[in-house]
Amino acid sequence: MPYKIEMVLNIGSTLGEGAYWDYIAKRLYWVDILQKKLHIYNPETGSNEEHLFDQFVSSVVVSRYGGLVLTLKDGFYSYSPKTRELRLIAAPESQEADNRFNDGKCDAAGRFFAGTMNLSGKREAGRLYRLNTDGSIDIVLEKVSISNGIIWSCDNKTMYYTDTMTREISAYEYDLSSGEVGKRQVVVSIPEEEGLPDGMTIDEEGMLWVALWGGGKVSRYNPDTGNKITEIPFYSNYITSCAFGGANLDELYITTANENNADSRTAGGLFKVKPGVKGVPAHKCGIQIRDRGVYRGRDKLDAIER
Repeated sequence: MPYKIEMVLNIGSTLGEGAYWDYIAKRLYWVDILQKKLHIYNPETGSNEEHLFDQFVSSVVVSRYGGLVLTLKDGFYSYSPKTRELRLIAAPESQEADNRFNDGKCDAAGRFFAGTMNLSGKREAGRLYRLNTDGSIDIVLEKVSISNGIIWSCDNKTMYYTDTMTREISAYEYDLSSGEVGKRQVVVSIPEEEGLPDGMTIDEEGMLWVALWGGGKVSRYNPDTGNKITEIPFYSNYITSCAFGGANLDELYITTANENNADSRTAGGLFKVKPGVKGVPAHKCGIQIRDRGVYRGRDKLDAIER
């Protein structure tokens, strides 16, 4: 079926990433990793607010307690867009000068999963971390090349994850009560001509929407069969992430990159399309920061909050 693609912002991001929709505030959060910028887009007014940092910013989630939680180059930080106060939560790779954090998302219990990659492209130099609601950090996976595309099934029993350079989307058995991952199986394999799997989201039917770096499209896959259901082609070649948004969660926002991309004047733009299916609300981070820097969380799920 033909899709009507709307350019929301022709902003020329070097490496747009990390699309996240706040279903309460009706805002889209996203980042430009290489320009070290956090963007906050308000579709009601068409305004886009920029926040500049002194190091790479790679992912953003909304906190249940107000403000945001980000991954910068070396770790997890809390951030207030109103006061612009940035506070370190944990920097598990502060001694890894050649690594940086990449994609990240929260599970339904408020744990923040985010992974790392090597700046020089060294294979298997990264890890996937879990920031727990009490502020502790655990290593979930090791020997990761480019950590990407973390999302959970609608019943919270499966975590989908992409190590981009494998060209595979993996499904891990998931225990929401503990945050532990179990048995892994590959559910989608991406042919070389399709591009590299980057950011990923899920719709209310349990199908995966995957941004394909170098493939110039976002594709929808059935994780039960591994089959591609449909694709949305773009003029820009480097598609980086996608997130369902809008008042009814029926709009798909797509970020792109302008990194070494001279084939389109729209490269690095933010796009929107109605794919004909609705998404599910993004989970929020459940870690709370006290005045003295002590962290505490709660096990209350987003579903209960709503």
